[in-house]
Amino acid sequence: MNALCVIYPYKHQGVWVFGDERVGLAREPFISGADTIIDRMVGDIPDAQGGFTLVFSARPFPGYDLKLQWRREEYDGNWYFSPDLNMEGWLCPALLRYFDAVPLELYAQFKPKDTQRKF
Repeated sequence: MNALCVIYPYKHQGVWVFGDERVGLAREPFISGADTIIDRMVGDIPDAQGGFTLVFSARPFPGYDLKLQWRREEYDGNWYFSPDLNMEGWLCPALLRYFDAVPLELYAQFKPKDTQRKF
């Protein structure tokens, strides 16, 4: 497992989703508060609805924007709380495609998608 994970969420039919062929996900939605947290965090990113870069990790890293604390499990997913936003959001079982076990903390960075970069 990587220490840092990167996905590129975007809005599809009004819902925040992401795909990651590497782990077998396509149009995986963010729901139940996770979508509202994203709305708050990307407010200053131009055209975020067309796509943005989300870097996340179970450990703090330079430049992270948001810390989430694990609260409880429900429906095979997990609820996380942001003290800074005073908001809670549910992350589905796809979280375990990136981690061996449910992290007690998540750290995230929200930034514009680099459309110039070619790999």
